[in-house]
Amino acid sequence: MADTLLNTSNIKKLSAKDFRSDQENRWCPGCGDHGILNSVQKAMAEMDYKKEDYAVISGIGCSSRFPYYMNTYGFHTIHGRAAAIASGVKCANPNLEVIQVSGDGDALAIGGNHFIHAVRRNIDMTILLFNNEIYGLTKGQYSPTSKQGMVTKTSPFGTIEEPFKPAQLALGAQSKFYARSIDTSIKLTSELVKAASAHKGTSIVEILQNCVIYNDGTHSMVTDKATKGDYQLILEHGKPMIFGIEKNKGLVLGANGKLIVVTIGENGITEADILVHDAHTENPHMHWLLSSMMAPEYPVALGVIRDVDSTSYDEKMVQQIKAVRAESSFKCMDDLLNSGDTWVVD
Repeated sequence: MADTLLNTSNIKKLSAKDFRSDQENRWCPGCGDHGILNSVQKAMAEMDYKKEDYAVISGIGCSSRFPYYMNTYGFHTIHGRAAAIASGVKCANPNLEVIQVSGDGDALAIGGNHFIHAVRRNIDMTILLFNNEIYGLTKGQYSPTSKQGMVTKTSPFGTIEEPFKPAQLALGAQSKFYARSIDTSIKLTSELVKAASAHKGTSIVEILQNCVIYNDGTHSMVTDKATKGDYQLILEHGKPMIFGIEKNKGLVLGANGKLIVVTIGENGITEADILVHDAHTENPHMHWLLSSMMAPEYPVALGVIRDVDSTSYDEKMVQQIKAVRAESSFKCMDDLLNSGDTWVVD
């Protein structure tokens, strides 16, 4: 098992085109997955890895066709088990850059148990969570993130279930890195994929994605040109949380511990009053509040919400194996076979 970082000094510079496979793309015209694919290929070209150092692992769903369209190693696995396979791939070869691609149904319903334990273990891989709030491949059933009251083929009178907020689920499982983007922003998604790759541990990038067939416009307040300025808060570590079409809105913390949207210049509010984003704080309270914001009461937090240093599972595993080997009296298989009571059969 390798336990050293790759030597990237002599790697040939790649372009996004180098990561495109020769497979015909089968996503619907207008599907948000197209934009995400372009973002990931762009990010990969800008990172210091060779194509053969990437492994893209998916489960089942529209998003899970992703490996077919990547000119890298990949594995299209079974429903809900992408995190389990990706975990095994990373532990078997810690030098691989492992990217898991899953939809909200694949990751949070049948795959929910694998998702939370991959996060808890902090395995060094990136999980791209495509959240379109619907089951698209199986033709429009409600998913774990569908809004309450949503009418679908499996909830003709409106779903009565409370939806998951993926970030809250991840933070509850002790996530050290959580970011959020939208399918329409190639640049932001690409930057977040690179940031997730640079983080050592389980990195989650939730991507708000549009299904044009079964849930068109579910994220429209955040993506439409007329409204996105007032409903996108793009977080940057160390910078005040300012947003709005005129860049005059911001967040402050109320006496009751809730976030409050204020307007700079009104009621004596200045830029100095606006909260400054700290992605690196160990305390997840503010990350929880930011990740829970929903339009129209609040803007939706995009960018890196949480990024806390920690030792990854695979790093600990390699360290443990080295420590056990150093202390063991068995240095090879012959040592083991000839230990204890032995005899020779003529």
